[in-house]
Amino acid sequence: MRRTPTPRTTPTPARRRPLRRALVALVSAFGLAATGASVAEASAPTPPSGWTQLFVDDFNGAAGTGVDTSKWQYATGTGYPGGPSNWGTGEIERMTSSTENVALDGSGNLRITPRRDAAGNWTSGRIETVRTDFQPPAGGKLRIESRIQLPNVTGAAARGYWPAFWALGAPHRGNYWNWPSIGELDIMENANGLNTVHATMHCGTSPGGPCNETSGIGGSTTCQGTTCQAGFHTYGLEWDRSTGVEEIRFYLDGRNYHTVRADQVDATTWRNATDHGFFVILNVAMGGGFVDAFGGGPDAATVPGHPMVVDYVQVLSSGGGTTPPTGNRDAYGTIQAESYDSQGGTMTEATSDSGGGQNLGALANGDWALYKGVNFGSSPATQFRARVASGAPTGVSGLVEVRLGSRTSTPVGSIAVGNTGGWQSWRTLPTNIGGITGTHDVYLTFTSGQPQDFVNVNWFGFTR
Repeated sequence: MRRTPTPRTTPTPARRRPLRRALVALVSAFGLAATGASVAEASAPTPPSGWTQLFVDDFNGAAGTGVDTSKWQYATGTGYPGGPSNWGTGEIERMTSSTENVALDGSGNLRITPRRDAAGNWTSGRIETVRTDFQPPAGGKLRIESRIQLPNVTGAAARGYWPAFWALGAPHRGNYWNWPSIGELDIMENANGLNTVHATMHCGTSPGGPCNETSGIGGSTTCQGTTCQAGFHTYGLEWDRSTGVEEIRFYLDGRNYHTVRADQVDATTWRNATDHGFFVILNVAMGGGFVDAFGGGPDAATVPGHPMVVDYVQVLSSGGGTTPPTGNRDAYGTIQAESYDSQGGTMTEATSDSGGGQNLGALANGDWALYKGVNFGSSPATQFRARVASGAPTGVSGLVEVRLGSRTSTPVGSIAVGNTGGWQSWRTLPTNIGGITGTHDVYLTFTSGQPQDFVNVNWFGFTR
């Protein structure tokens, strides 16, 4: 069933950089003090021979602390800003970043816990990787896996529980209406405490289409030994580009129980769904279309407070080089500023600009964002343009700079920005650049002679 992806926490539009930095420093100080306590910490398994670890989180840390926000970002509310309501699935909970819903347990696990208040309102947790570039190298393989115990609740008390471990195509970040064409890979979904897990690929168009949406191309199996709820099991995906026909295989405890092959759909559908990176998501929803197929819920009999417990998440790569292929972004399309691969000092917020979605905000001197694999083609790009807004005070301005390959390389172009009339008062500003061809990692860097925030960026792109 559709697993519409996770948003970031949406800050209020007021400038808040000094306060935000102070809070981060305070939380870090408490975190360092707490981690001095003795805790039992687990580890992800060592990568097999021939595999390289691209990402790992063992969720080691003090009990009651949140996730590592250099690796994960919280999805909050009831949908992406400007995107479908109820995450596009009909689920009823409100996602939060509270440690009541998302927290480490001090024993090397993450717990995502649905809760219900006295008024009957549900909250839960949803996190996604900051990175969006997980895909196999050309001629190689990618493995995404996690060891998870599903919420230990069954029968009527489990009605409405919908835990999931899954991945979404990177183009969805910042454009919340392009599902399912950009691809969704559900590594594990479970409904209503049943001892059955489901794996699904979503793609094509909805409803119907080549991938049978909104159901997708799916398979299911049961947990052996202990049930999915009574013990930990390992859920995995292996995406293989080394075979004659590309395929995506789904595993439970090392057993391949579902496979989707490129030749099951037309070439355009497969390319649109897979020719880019993915980001990884963990969440526990309550209610929605998927659980409706298994009896519905939640209702008065549903018992809150049962967490999905996650031991580790890791992403591995094998063969064909250890980094994903570049060239996944079109320099001449619209590159959403919040779709960065990594960043320093930035935040995102809802935008009132046409098209909605989010913008990159609170940008000040020294901040930066990286966009990997921007393909300029063989005809030179001659202009850079950016959609910017600024509510900076009088005398505060700065430069939005474009650099290739490194954030310390010489800028190939820059745009000077001062106050535009408000932090949501948008203008498209151009600047000429030297002719650029080929594929490059593009850095946006922000330089100012003053310490205050001076600009927001909604999107950028290049022209010939």
